[in-house]
Amino acid sequence: MTARPLRVATHLAPGVLPAYALAARRIGEALGRPAELIVAADYRRCLADADHVCFVCSIPYILLAREHRIGMEPVAAPILRGERYGGRPVYTSEAVVLASGPHRSFEDLAGARWAFNEPFSHSGFVVALHELVRRGLPATFLGEWVEAGFHDDAIQMVLDGRADWAAIDSQVLDIWRRSVPTLRRRLRTVAVLGPSTIQPVVASTTRLTDAQRGLVREALLHLHEDALGRSLLRGAGISRFTSVTDADYADIRTMLAAVESAGLLPAWWWPRWERIARRRRPALSLRRSPERAQAAALPPPPRPRRSSPRPSPPRS
Repeated sequence: MTARPLRVATHLAPGVLPAYALAARRIGEALGRPAELIVAADYRRCLADADHVCFVCSIPYILLAREHRIGMEPVAAPILRGERYGGRPVYTSEAVVLASGPHRSFEDLAGARWAFNEPFSHSGFVVALHELVRRGLPATFLGEWVEAGFHDDAIQMVLDGRADWAAIDSQVLDIWRRSVPTLRRRLRTVAVLGPSTIQPVVASTTRLTDAQRGLVREALLHLHEDALGRSLLRGAGISRFTSVTDADYADIRTMLAAVESAGLLPAWWWPRWERIARRRRPALSLRRSPERAQAAALPPPPRPRRSSPRPSPPRS
């Protein structure tokens, strides 16, 4: 009798799908089951606990695990290639502008048009709002908000002048720079936001036993130890995977809480998440702060270009 497939879903950048596909295959081999890699269209798969293993963004992980009590355990996360990451499972976001434009610093972005990939992205949205908190800047610092849909669309909007700046995941931006060498001359980085703990690989605590989740972790930790693994990881800008736990994402929780406490989460943010989730979040944790009234001054929800949470691959 053929074993039922092990479902491995990715909610992250398709530009590194070859590495995810190999990871899924090795996880399946470790558990003695054929693996099926699924490119998820939205977070409802997570809410349904439909998959055994997921590559997922950190903000949705926090909301799913705490607000909706979905059983998922972080087992590993990538360590990106490059000295700036210090051999740790972290990444940054770069606030990028057109190199030929007038913006030279983050402060120059006051009133500028901001393109973000989607509102439940840490690297493209929450970390940018947290930078306002860190610098003591009000919501009125931000000019027009434009939802691009994907990181590469946000980059393109800056390049063609439809937006003045965007916060871009450094892993995605590194891949773009390797694929499009002229990008280094065309874009200027005016601020580096972070570092933040990078997106986790999570394993279902209801579909996999403790021992099976341990095998998932081990498969990822050894992925770089052969030539094929090293090659595919290198293409994704990854050196290797390392173990992580829920506690490693305290920095993401702290940043999200600080943004909400400062009244910088727009009034449509939670309702939009609740529409995705099709259920209301509990009243506990990340409570709406007394400063919530400030959110009324923020712009109305932008019209999204796409509903997918995933950034698209860098253009070759």
